[in-house]
Amino acid sequence: MGYRGIVPPQDEGGLIGEAQRGSAGAFEELVRLHDREVLRLALRMVRSEEEARDVYQEAFLKAYRSIREFRGESSFKTWLFRIVTNLCLDHARRQAGRRDEPLPAQGDHRGDDWTVEAARLLVDRRPESDPERALEATEVRRRVEEAVRRLPERERLVFALRHDQGLRLVAIAEILDASGETVRNCLYRAHQRLRAALSDLRWAAAGAAPGRAAPAVERKFRAPGRREPVNGVK
Repeated sequence: MGYRGIVPPQDEGGLIGEAQRGSAGAFEELVRLHDREVLRLALRMVRSEEEARDVYQEAFLKAYRSIREFRGESSFKTWLFRIVTNLCLDHARRQAGRRDEPLPAQGDHRGDDWTVEAARLLVDRRPESDPERALEATEVRRRVEEAVRRLPERERLVFALRHDQGLRLVAIAEILDASGETVRNCLYRAHQRLRAALSDLRWAAAGAAPGRAAPAVERKFRAPGRREPVNGVK
Protein backbone atom coordinates (compact mmCIF):
# COMPACT_ATOMS: atom_id res chain seq x y z
CA MET A 1 0.00 0.00 0.00
CA GLY A 2 1.32 3.44 -0.92
CA TYR A 3 1.82 6.24 1.57
CA ARG A 4 -1.45 7.90 0.59
CA GLY A 5 -3.20 4.95 2.19
CA ILE A 6 -1.67 5.78 5.58
CA VAL A 7 -2.38 9.50 5.90
CA PRO A 8 -4.81 11.27 3.51
CA PRO A 9 -2.95 13.95 1.49
CA GLN A 10 -5.46 16.61 2.53
CA ASP A 11 -4.88 15.92 6.23
CA GLU A 12 -2.01 18.35 6.66
CA GLY A 13 -2.07 18.10 10.44
CA GLY A 14 -1.69 14.34 10.21
CA LEU A 15 1.15 14.67 7.72
CA ILE A 16 2.95 17.12 10.00
CA GLY A 17 2.62 14.79 12.96
CA GLU A 18 3.93 11.84 10.94
CA ALA A 19 6.84 13.92 9.60
CA GLN A 20 7.74 15.02 13.12
CA ARG A 21 7.89 11.35 14.11
CA GLY A 22 10.39 10.72 11.33
CA SER A 23 8.28 9.76 8.32
CA ALA A 24 10.07 10.81 5.14
CA GLY A 25 6.95 9.89 3.16
CA ALA A 26 4.83 12.30 5.15
CA PHE A 27 7.31 15.10 4.56
CA GLU A 28 7.33 14.31 0.83
CA GLU A 29 3.56 14.79 0.84
CA LEU A 30 3.98 18.16 2.55
CA VAL A 31 6.48 19.11 -0.15
CA ARG A 32 3.98 18.06 -2.81
CA LEU A 33 1.27 20.22 -1.23
CA HIS A 34 3.42 23.38 -1.19
CA ASP A 35 6.14 22.97 -3.82
CA ARG A 36 4.54 25.13 -6.52
CA GLU A 37 3.93 28.04 -4.14
CA VAL A 38 7.49 27.89 -2.85
CA LEU A 39 9.00 27.75 -6.32
CA ARG A 40 6.81 30.59 -7.56
CA LEU A 41 7.94 32.82 -4.69
CA ALA A 42 11.60 31.92 -5.26
CA LEU A 43 11.29 32.66 -8.98
CA ARG A 44 9.86 36.09 -8.17
CA MET A 45 12.72 36.95 -5.83
CA VAL A 46 15.87 35.71 -7.62
CA ARG A 47 17.35 36.27 -11.04
CA SER A 48 17.25 32.86 -12.66
CA GLU A 49 15.40 29.56 -12.57
CA GLU A 50 18.58 27.81 -11.45
CA GLU A 51 18.93 30.14 -8.44
CA ALA A 52 15.24 29.75 -7.65
CA ARG A 53 15.58 25.97 -7.58
CA ASP A 54 18.56 26.33 -5.24
CA VAL A 55 16.40 28.41 -2.87
CA TYR A 56 13.57 25.90 -3.25
CA GLN A 57 15.78 22.96 -2.34
CA GLU A 58 17.42 24.74 0.57
CA ALA A 59 14.04 25.82 1.94
CA PHE A 60 12.65 22.30 2.03
CA LEU A 61 15.91 20.94 3.42
CA LYS A 62 15.73 23.46 6.28
CA ALA A 63 12.08 22.65 6.82
CA TYR A 64 12.87 18.92 6.97
CA ARG A 65 15.67 19.44 9.48
CA SER A 66 13.56 21.67 11.72
CA ILE A 67 10.10 20.11 11.33
CA ARG A 68 10.18 18.94 14.96
CA GLU A 69 10.39 22.61 16.01
CA PHE A 70 7.03 23.38 14.39
CA ARG A 71 4.56 23.91 17.26
CA GLY A 72 1.43 24.82 15.33
CA GLU A 73 1.41 28.41 16.61
CA SER A 74 0.89 29.46 12.99
CA SER A 75 -0.19 27.53 9.92
CA PHE A 76 2.39 25.23 8.37
CA LYS A 77 2.31 27.40 5.23
CA THR A 78 3.17 30.50 7.27
CA TRP A 79 6.01 28.65 8.99
CA LEU A 80 7.33 27.33 5.67
CA PHE A 81 7.05 30.71 3.94
CA ARG A 82 8.99 32.31 6.78
CA ILE A 83 11.88 29.96 5.92
CA VAL A 84 11.53 30.72 2.20
CA THR A 85 11.34 34.50 2.62
CA ASN A 86 14.42 34.58 4.87
CA LEU A 87 16.36 32.58 2.28
CA CYS A 88 15.14 34.85 -0.52
CA LEU A 89 16.14 38.00 1.36
CA ASP A 90 19.54 36.52 2.23
CA HIS A 91 20.03 35.64 -1.41
CA ALA A 92 18.98 39.14 -2.49
CA ARG A 93 21.42 40.74 -0.05
CA ARG A 94 24.24 38.71 -1.56
CA GLN A 95 23.25 40.15 -4.92
CA ALA A 96 23.15 43.67 -3.49
CA GLY A 97 24.62 46.61 -5.28
CA ARG A 98 21.48 48.13 -6.70
CA ARG A 99 20.27 51.24 -4.89
CA ASP A 100 16.57 51.84 -4.37
CA GLU A 101 15.02 54.31 -6.79
CA PRO A 102 13.27 57.33 -5.26
CA LEU A 103 9.55 57.06 -4.65
CA PRO A 104 7.21 58.96 -6.96
CA ALA A 105 5.25 61.83 -5.51
CA GLN A 106 2.26 60.77 -3.44
CA GLY A 107 -1.25 62.13 -3.54
CA ASP A 108 -2.50 60.88 -6.94
CA HIS A 109 -4.25 57.54 -6.47
CA ARG A 110 -5.71 57.44 -9.96
CA GLY A 111 -3.74 54.36 -11.04
CA ASP A 112 -3.87 52.22 -7.88
CA ASP A 113 -6.74 50.03 -9.08
CA TRP A 114 -4.98 49.61 -12.40
CA THR A 115 -1.78 48.46 -10.65
CA VAL A 116 -3.73 45.84 -8.73
CA GLU A 117 -5.46 44.62 -11.88
CA ALA A 118 -2.14 44.46 -13.72
CA ALA A 119 -0.80 42.34 -10.88
CA ARG A 120 -3.78 40.02 -11.16
CA LEU A 121 -3.22 39.75 -14.91
CA LEU A 122 0.39 38.83 -14.20
CA VAL A 123 -0.67 35.59 -12.52
CA ASP A 124 -3.77 34.91 -14.65
CA ARG A 125 -2.48 32.67 -17.45
CA ARG A 126 -5.82 31.61 -18.90
CA PRO A 127 -5.98 31.88 -22.72
CA GLU A 128 -7.70 34.94 -24.13
CA SER A 129 -10.20 34.31 -26.96
CA ASP A 130 -9.66 37.72 -28.59
CA PRO A 131 -6.19 37.76 -30.31
CA GLU A 132 -5.87 41.54 -29.93
CA ARG A 133 -6.70 41.42 -26.24
CA ALA A 134 -4.32 38.47 -25.82
CA LEU A 135 -1.50 40.49 -27.40
CA GLU A 136 -2.27 43.49 -25.23
CA ALA A 137 -2.41 41.31 -22.13
CA THR A 138 0.95 39.74 -23.00
CA GLU A 139 2.54 43.19 -23.33
CA VAL A 140 1.09 44.34 -20.01
CA ARG A 141 2.30 41.15 -18.34
CA ARG A 142 5.83 41.65 -19.73
CA ARG A 143 5.93 45.24 -18.52
CA VAL A 144 4.61 44.33 -15.08
CA GLU A 145 7.14 41.50 -14.79
CA GLU A 146 9.94 43.92 -15.61
CA ALA A 147 8.67 46.59 -13.21
CA VAL A 148 8.22 44.11 -10.36
CA ARG A 149 11.77 42.85 -10.90
CA ARG A 150 13.03 46.38 -10.28
CA LEU A 151 11.30 46.76 -6.91
CA PRO A 152 13.49 46.77 -3.78
CA GLU A 153 13.72 43.27 -2.34
CA ARG A 154 11.34 43.64 0.60
CA GLU A 155 8.73 45.48 -1.46
CA ARG A 156 8.98 42.81 -4.15
CA LEU A 157 8.57 40.13 -1.50
CA VAL A 158 5.46 41.74 0.01
CA PHE A 159 4.03 42.30 -3.48
CA ALA A 160 4.64 38.65 -4.38
CA LEU A 161 3.08 37.34 -1.17
CA ARG A 162 0.01 39.55 -1.67
CA HIS A 163 -0.55 39.22 -5.41
CA ASP A 164 1.19 35.99 -6.48
CA GLN A 165 0.28 33.97 -3.40
CA GLY A 166 -2.97 35.77 -2.57
CA LEU A 167 -2.14 36.14 1.13
CA ARG A 168 -3.86 38.68 3.33
CA LEU A 169 -1.83 41.37 5.08
CA VAL A 170 -2.14 39.74 8.49
CA ALA A 171 -0.59 36.52 7.12
CA ILE A 172 2.22 38.45 5.41
CA ALA A 173 2.95 40.32 8.63
CA GLU A 174 3.18 37.01 10.47
CA ILE A 175 5.53 35.54 7.86
CA LEU A 176 7.81 38.59 7.96
CA ASP A 177 7.50 39.04 11.73
CA ALA A 178 6.42 42.64 11.11
CA SER A 179 3.47 44.80 12.06
CA GLY A 180 0.44 45.04 9.80
CA GLU A 181 1.12 48.75 9.33
CA THR A 182 4.68 48.05 8.18
CA VAL A 183 3.45 45.54 5.62
CA ARG A 184 0.68 47.88 4.46
CA ASN A 185 3.18 50.71 3.93
CA CYS A 186 5.57 48.40 2.11
CA LEU A 187 2.81 47.28 -0.26
CA TYR A 188 1.78 50.90 -0.80
CA ARG A 189 5.34 51.86 -1.74
CA ALA A 190 5.50 48.94 -4.17
CA HIS A 191 2.29 50.12 -5.82
CA GLN A 192 3.61 53.68 -6.04
CA ARG A 193 6.78 52.51 -7.80
CA LEU A 194 4.80 50.34 -10.19
CA ARG A 195 2.43 53.19 -10.99
CA ALA A 196 5.40 55.34 -11.93
CA ALA A 197 7.07 52.59 -13.97
CA LEU A 198 3.86 51.70 -15.86
CA SER A 199 2.38 55.17 -16.26
CA ASP A 200 3.22 55.43 -19.98
CA LEU A 201 1.61 52.08 -20.70
CA ARG A 202 -1.47 53.06 -18.68
CA TRP A 203 -2.04 56.32 -20.56
CA ALA A 204 -1.17 54.85 -23.96
CA ALA A 205 -3.60 51.98 -23.49
CA ALA A 206 -6.31 54.38 -22.38
CA GLY A 207 -5.76 56.60 -25.39
CA ALA A 208 -5.57 59.57 -23.06
CA ALA A 209 -3.00 62.15 -22.11
CA PRO A 210 -1.76 62.45 -18.53
CA GLY A 211 -4.18 64.51 -16.50
CA ARG A 212 -7.30 62.87 -17.99
CA ALA A 213 -9.31 60.05 -16.48
CA ALA A 214 -8.49 56.62 -17.86
CA PRO A 215 -11.27 54.19 -16.97
CA ALA A 216 -10.88 52.31 -20.27
CA VAL A 217 -7.56 50.76 -19.34
CA GLU A 218 -9.03 49.33 -16.17
CA ARG A 219 -11.78 47.66 -18.21
CA LYS A 220 -9.43 46.66 -21.00
CA PHE A 221 -6.92 44.74 -18.91
CA ARG A 222 -9.02 43.62 -15.97
CA ALA A 223 -8.76 39.89 -15.44
CA PRO A 224 -11.77 37.98 -14.12
CA GLY A 225 -12.32 38.17 -10.36
CA ARG A 226 -13.78 40.39 -7.72
CA ARG A 227 -12.74 44.01 -7.43
CA GLU A 228 -10.00 44.71 -4.87
CA PRO A 229 -9.79 47.76 -2.63
CA VAL A 230 -7.23 50.42 -3.50
CA ASN A 231 -3.66 49.22 -2.94
CA GLY A 232 -4.92 45.64 -2.70
CA VAL A 233 -5.58 46.14 1.01
CA LYS A 234 -8.74 44.71 2.47
